[in-house]
Amino acid sequence: MPPTFPASPTPASSPAPSALFSASLPSRDAVVAALRAAGCVFAEDEAALILTTARTAADLTALVGRRVGGLPLELVLGWAEFRGLRIAVAPGVFVPRRRTEFLVSEALAHAPHANVVVDLCCGSGAVGAALAAALDRPEVHAADVDPVAVRCARGNLADAGGRVYAGDLFDALPDALRGRVDILAANVPYVPTGEVALLPAEARDHEPLVALDGGTDGLDVLRRVAAAAPGWLAPGGCLLVETSERQAPDAVGAFTRAGLATRLAVCEELYAHVVIGVRD
Repeated sequence: MPPTFPASPTPASSPAPSALFSASLPSRDAVVAALRAAGCVFAEDEAALILTTARTAADLTALVGRRVGGLPLELVLGWAEFRGLRIAVAPGVFVPRRRTEFLVSEALAHAPHANVVVDLCCGSGAVGAALAAALDRPEVHAADVDPVAVRCARGNLADAGGRVYAGDLFDALPDALRGRVDILAANVPYVPTGEVALLPAEARDHEPLVALDGGTDGLDVLRRVAAAAPGWLAPGGCLLVETSERQAPDAVGAFTRAGLATRLAVCEELYAHVVIGVRD
């Protein structure tokens, strides 16, 4: 999925953090200087987060060193903010994007009293956790094909009593969910295979290919989800999938062919495009 990371640091031309820090607790200005020298566009904001996270001077130096070395900020911190929640992330797990908050908002607008929620292609489980936090004690299920993501999502969904399964899309879900799902959120990969190499290094080098590569036109997984979704949705239940502006017409077509009442929701501020399909 096209990421929205700040510009990556350029470690080859950046001084080591230890060269900028004194032996005592590094100052905020020193942290900002190290990050700015590495090319971090939002050095002041990142410094504030890193300083809050670090427990000791040595820890702070290590955290800054990882960021200067090109590790995504969220992996440096060990968490990403998503709809006001701190979602734990780990190396090899897709980092939730702020853009995807729009998908959650659209789901809640359609089904504010949803009882059964499924977060498909869940990654860290951020979407499921956000829906659980906003709804009244829903039954939450999530699934991902990547075992690393499944472990991460289990931690993030534990407080909500969420159940997380490993497997390929609907094959991972228990049959008892068929026809019961009020919100089916699927944050599928949608980067065309030929464009994965063009992604920023923070996504290309640190996130799993399975969470990014959507096939030749980027819609392979979306089509599979749309085709099977009606059998899992409750009457009036909705399927929501994020896509790009360019892919939106074809994505809407896939939903329509599946027999879903379909519309496209757009948030210009977040540059977010969400296809929503409702089972009659």
